Amino acid sequence: MKNLMKKLESLLELGGIKKEIALLAVSAVALALSITDVVPLPFDIAWVSIILCGVPIVLEAVIGLVTAFDIKADVLVSMALVASVCIGEDFAAGEVAFIMQLGALLEDVTVARARAGIEKLVKLTPRTARIVSGGNEKIVPAEEVTVGDILRVLPGETIPVDGVIVSGQTSVNQAVMTGESLPVDKGAGDDVSSGTLNQFGSFEMRAVKVGEDSSIQRMIRLVQSADAGKAKIVGIADRWATWIVVTALAAAALTWIFSGEIIRAVTILVVFCPCALVLATPTAIMAAIGNVTRHGFLVRDGGALERLAGVTKITFDKTGTLTCGTPEVVGIECDPDCGISRDELFALVASAEQFSEHPLGKAVVRCFKNSVGKTDNNENQAEEFPLAQKDSVQNFVMIPGRGVCAEIRGRKILAGNAALLSENKIALPPSAEKSARKNLEKGCTVIYAAVDGKFAGTVVLSDTIRGESRAMIQKLYALNVEPVLLTGDNRNAAASVAENLGIKEVKADCRPEDKLERIAEFQAEGKKVCMIGDGVNDAPALKRADVGIAMGGIGSDIAVEAADIALVDDDVKELPHLVALSKRMMTTIKLNMTFSMTLNFAAIALAITGVLNPVVGALVHNAGSVAVIVNSALLLKWRKR
Repeated sequence: MKNLMKKLESLLELGGIKKEIALLAVSAVALALSITDVVPLPFDIAWVSIILCGVPIVLEAVIGLVTAFDIKADVLVSMALVASVCIGEDFAAGEVAFIMQLGALLEDVTVARARAGIEKLVKLTPRTARIVSGGNEKIVPAEEVTVGDILRVLPGETIPVDGVIVSGQTSVNQAVMTGESLPVDKGAGDDVSSGTLNQFGSFEMRAVKVGEDSSIQRMIRLVQSADAGKAKIVGIADRWATWIVVTALAAAALTWIFSGEIIRAVTILVVFCPCALVLATPTAIMAAIGNVTRHGFLVRDGGALERLAGVTKITFDKTGTLTCGTPEVVGIECDPDCGISRDELFALVASAEQFSEHPLGKAVVRCFKNSVGKTDNNENQAEEFPLAQKDSVQNFVMIPGRGVCAEIRGRKILAGNAALLSENKIALPPSAEKSARKNLEKGCTVIYAAVDGKFAGTVVLSDTIRGESRAMIQKLYALNVEPVLLTGDNRNAAASVAENLGIKEVKADCRPEDKLERIAEFQAEGKKVCMIGDGVNDAPALKRADVGIAMGGIGSDIAVEAADIALVDDDVKELPHLVALSKRMMTTIKLNMTFSMTLNFAAIALAITGVLNPVVGALVHNAGSVAVIVNSALLLKWRKR
């Protein structure tokens, strides 16, 4: 028997989502024709929906009962379908079947999207590697690299395995693994991870972790395991299904036995048709989705709103979520002995950085151009200290892991890190060291500048906090939801942002598995967790959290695919509205459920006594469905006052 059920189940799965969409489309047309009665037929055309949508529901209910004695809402719906057909309520039967299959389709689409996210993550895996042996270079598939092999990585290439740099200087974009907004300078002895991007210099490295042990492969396994372990939402109708089925059957059987009238028993089954019960949750969820869509949220999983209502912790990634994700010049400090003004130093450093491909250099040039013309002072700056023409920048050299040097208007400019000045035997004054240390402790990045062999000053850059972030955090506290900062950035940067925003709990230097572990700890304590992030490194945590929200505008495709909800315009100020609406939605669902169950039990009592006949009973249960839909529709324009 079980083999037969498995074959039947495989048969129902043929055609996949495309088949389900086609059947639903045909059924919708049939129901529309049935209610308008514009096409005269010898039978009710709602039978098309009953056959296309209802028969699979009945078969799935039978399979569940036979293979695992699993009583869910489909058993309840099957009873209603049969009872409705028995008394000639064909449209009601077709309507219920259509609604149930529409819900099943939405669930299938969500699962398919989750799988697509994992497939995109797999595509990040490096395909080839350059092995250096005996002075020769050979390109091989990345999976053939063994521990101890010496590899060469060129600018623009993805690092194929985890390892240690043995020679060369470079800057590595580690956003895939850590979410850091800026590339990290690397040299001999520094660790590098697979999947990260080598931006500038070429280097040689020794392979340490290869194949399934590499960082990118661990990331893929984390996403897959987190997805598998995430609790799937169980509909309220399914949770109550067993008791409702037993109650309905017992009431119908006892009524038939004691009254001797089968019509009363059929009426009981009809009024217990779970239309209002089945509609209670999905109509509220769809109305809530319509509401939050106007506030910039794309909800990929309706059950996420139900889970979000119970969230007590919201964990935030920092870069690109609470901050803008792009470095800005926040300060320029000149050495008083250099004889150069702040505006001139800014212009010289920006002019030297024009040819740089480093994100910090590009940020300096962008900020200089943006600053010109905003105030009267800056207009004078534009006249006195303009950006040098590119053809007047001479002897430009970009030094990987150090900075840039160039000659501008006959002056030699150095701009980079402290090591660049040290290698050129340029000493930093104690006051400059102290000031730079304070900026570094705040999580800022410092570019040191020298002119004609003398220290001239510093340009300070920082990833700026979004203007709306602080107010948003305070509103979350007011909703009894505690924000937590989980970031791959260093402790100083994390602490500075947390202090500015009023976030009390912070964990810095987080790898993807660290974020996953912290969320698991919260869940082990019985807390519901929401994760908000934008990077590939956030994907495992987005999957593992009860609710994952991705920044849809600046976020990676993989983060968006891993999340349940995407914030389309990256405007986090609407997050408290999303949380508050989810709580209101759950209140609406509970009201819908209470109303539908009260109406059903009242109708059963009237059916038992013979006050209701099957036709009036069908009208009562349809009226209950309309009331539930109207109550849910109130969520469309709801906003917390």
